[in-house]
Amino acid sequence: MFDRTVKIETPDVQDNAAPDAASAPAPASESESKAARKKRRSQKSRQRIRALILSSLRSQSKTYIIAILAMVVGASGAALTAWVMEGIVDAMNDSGNMRRVFSVSVTVAAIFTVKGLASYVQAVFMTRAGNRIVAMLQIRFYEQLLRQGVAFFNVNESSSILLHSSRSAQKARQIIDLVVTSFVRDILTLCGLIFVMFWQQPVLTLVALVIGPILMVVVRVIIKRVRAIVEKETSSLTEILKVTQETAAGFAVIKLFGLEDRMAARMNTAVRQVEERSNAVARMQAITSPLVETLSGLVIAAVVMISAIDLFDGQPTTPGQLMSFITALLMAYEPAKRLTRLRVRLEALIKPVHMMFDLIETPPAIGTEDETRDLVPGSGEIEMRGVSFGYREGQDVLRALDLRFEAGKTTALVGPSGSGKSTILQLLMRLYDPTSGEVVVDGQDLRRIAPKSLHRTLSYVGQETFLFSTTVMDNLRVARPDASDEEVIAAARNANAHDFISALPQGYQTEVGENGALLSGGQRQRLAIARAFLRSGRILLLDEATSALDADSERLIREAMQRVSRETTTVVIAHRLSTVMDAHRIHFIEDGQVIQSGSPSELLQADGPFRVLFEQQFGGIAQEA
Repeated sequence: MFDRTVKIETPDVQDNAAPDAASAPAPASESESKAARKKRRSQKSRQRIRALILSSLRSQSKTYIIAILAMVVGASGAALTAWVMEGIVDAMNDSGNMRRVFSVSVTVAAIFTVKGLASYVQAVFMTRAGNRIVAMLQIRFYEQLLRQGVAFFNVNESSSILLHSSRSAQKARQIIDLVVTSFVRDILTLCGLIFVMFWQQPVLTLVALVIGPILMVVVRVIIKRVRAIVEKETSSLTEILKVTQETAAGFAVIKLFGLEDRMAARMNTAVRQVEERSNAVARMQAITSPLVETLSGLVIAAVVMISAIDLFDGQPTTPGQLMSFITALLMAYEPAKRLTRLRVRLEALIKPVHMMFDLIETPPAIGTEDETRDLVPGSGEIEMRGVSFGYREGQDVLRALDLRFEAGKTTALVGPSGSGKSTILQLLMRLYDPTSGEVVVDGQDLRRIAPKSLHRTLSYVGQETFLFSTTVMDNLRVARPDASDEEVIAAARNANAHDFISALPQGYQTEVGENGALLSGGQRQRLAIARAFLRSGRILLLDEATSALDADSERLIREAMQRVSRETTTVVIAHRLSTVMDAHRIHFIEDGQVIQSGSPSELLQADGPFRVLFEQQFGGIAQEA
């Protein structure tokens, strides 16, 4: 099992908002402000990456220690390989000394054997640690999603969430791998080889090291370009996922309205953008290779020339010493090239990881379990006291709404579309918190109640039925995982679903497909109703729960609901008034306010909007009713 308690600690660095338009300074100052914000965001990215690396190293310390020890052995082996070249050349020049030749041969074999084993251990343990870190990040990312409210998913597209859950977690692992291997293996290898070079030829080593400052200047220029390209590339990758999701979800609409060419054009544009930007990043990363190759070639040529003509009039060197120096110089080329590319490669990885942490660190819109307490069981009475709410700031859907839902009674909400009826249910389920006022269950403010505790008391059937891609039985047991088969079947019978389920190829063990795609709309809705019956919550919320059913099925469901809701607080939303005429009380909602309330008979006798709506649906027979 993964250690679910591991956290990637990130500093609390706030991005300040742009200045007010009223107090905005001159354009030059605006440019400075933009540069300052960009600098702060860059600092925040570095702090996050630093925290990611440190916390990952701590959480997988044993694994990384073994991998790092293997890197130390490998780096030492590289330095010894260059060092032993002196002995090889000198032994070949003294081939008559077989004891020396044998000693050098054994040493070479031992060095390469140990290097090979160290390389194997490093690869295995780095992979093991990396896979664990990806798993922990994905678990943490998903658990953070579960803590969010519905508003989070309204703002963040699912394609972006999917991208960061998979690709960005892998990018985080690549950052850690790069940093560990570069700062341990490559730097140690380079230091060991430079030591050998200094030992053999100190003056020539100083000549070889002039390459460093030149490369640093070039890399700084490349990094700025890579940073801008990667941000655009991530946006295009999100668009590819979005188009693919919309195609799968809306294929019938695409076919019906002939949108194939438009969708293909969107996909083609996004794919081309990713291709172009990926190629641009690759060019930026690859440009370091010919640069290092050219500079290295010039340095090696200079070293050979200086050594040959003994320009600095140094001490005579043996062929073995010169070969050892040249070998170390050539072997230093690869780690030097990797270190040169390090900053460029890191810059290509940092942006998507930073965006992933933006999502991870988004605070929940509603209270967490730690801030609240369990709902104390009661009769199930619900009150909304002066509740105002809007999905967008300054655009209230509900305004100072006062409503009471009596315990054990059925209350219906009717009215025109967009009047706020479904919003009321979402507040009752605490998918959102009101901007003002309070929602109270049995005298307890929902903002002080743990969402899980509240949800255990609720049963809900909405306009849109969501089913998991599993069997009918598993979808029904979502309501009560501990329910027996007999209880599940009884709930299905009450929902008038048992007959069609029994007729399926594997009955209750039939797979329903993605979101119930293998079932009809009416069948999906009956499963949702059966799920609500199985839940047996103290509060039953129904939002157009029978809209996809025929008249006979609707009548049977209504009869079943009357049986199961005798001791349940039931709130029903319906546009067809025939489904709410058995309610104890009806509230007519319009423009976020209660316009009219009463029993069905009281509302029919009064001259108001309910009677007008009734007569529109039933042809002017309100008086007879």
